[in-house]
Amino acid sequence: MHHFMRAADCKLTTAFPEHSGGYRRFSLIDRSHGSVHTGWGLCELAAGGHVDSHVQSFEKSFFVLEGNPVLILDGRGYILAPGACGVIPVGMSQAWLGPKDGAARWLDMNAPCPKGENFITDTYFLGPPDNVEIRELDIRDPRSRHLFRMTDDDIKLETLTIGARVDAPKVSASMATALLAYSGIALKMLVDERLDAALHTSFMVEYQPGGCAHPHDHPLEEAYYIVDGEVEAWADDEKYLMKKGDFLWTGVRCTHAFYNRSNTTVRWLETQSPQPPARNSYRFSRDWEYLEEQTGLTTRTGDEK
Repeated sequence: MHHFMRAADCKLTTAFPEHSGGYRRFSLIDRSHGSVHTGWGLCELAAGGHVDSHVQSFEKSFFVLEGNPVLILDGRGYILAPGACGVIPVGMSQAWLGPKDGAARWLDMNAPCPKGENFITDTYFLGPPDNVEIRELDIRDPRSRHLFRMTDDDIKLETLTIGARVDAPKVSASMATALLAYSGIALKMLVDERLDAALHTSFMVEYQPGGCAHPHDHPLEEAYYIVDGEVEAWADDEKYLMKKGDFLWTGVRCTHAFYNRSNTTVRWLETQSPQPPARNSYRFSRDWEYLEEQTGLTTRTGDEK
């Protein structure tokens, strides 16, 4: 099972009109599409807008695409910028304020998939946003432990080949700066246990020209939002040419694959929910086809005895 959405079909509409101003959202994947663990949305908040303080009975992560929204999280106010991301644990108070100028856009991911339009059934509003001190996000401040910000350097292998300065404006050199690189693919973790996420993970993926992930499936749900470039994607034997703003969700055991056949890089935000098990989170079709060839065994059909 899978669900695909073109960027042109993402029509944002007013959300939580009794508890917000200037806030719009479009549901990219929810329970109506068959999802159990994954609820994504494209969110927009106008200058001067707001979303009242609320708590939710699910885990939320976000990734800022455009503008400078303000997140009030657990009594602290943060001015965010594109690339800012983080996790909002179950039951933690949050509110949003619009930027001073223009509009802000971000993606949200909610796990397990909540109920109701824009997840209103599992959202509990507390009133207007708290009056708190608001500062720019400082990811080196230990009190910002649920938040992070990714820049282009974080996903470029050559920038990690030398040590960071002790006064670097980012996190100190550690596994928090690690980048996974394989098969023409670079993967940068954004939201996981490091930020106190428990129910899902979020990461940025970049494929070099020729980069690929051959057909495989998982015992979990995945979702992908193209941030830049284009990629050939396969899901359940259906082919999609995904471009900026396109979205794909794959359910448990949906066989899927990605091939960058362009002459430039492609980058997307990806989530996994629930968090991957310690073993057997990937099952590559070619490995089991190889076993079949080596043993001479064939897949048993339903009418065989």
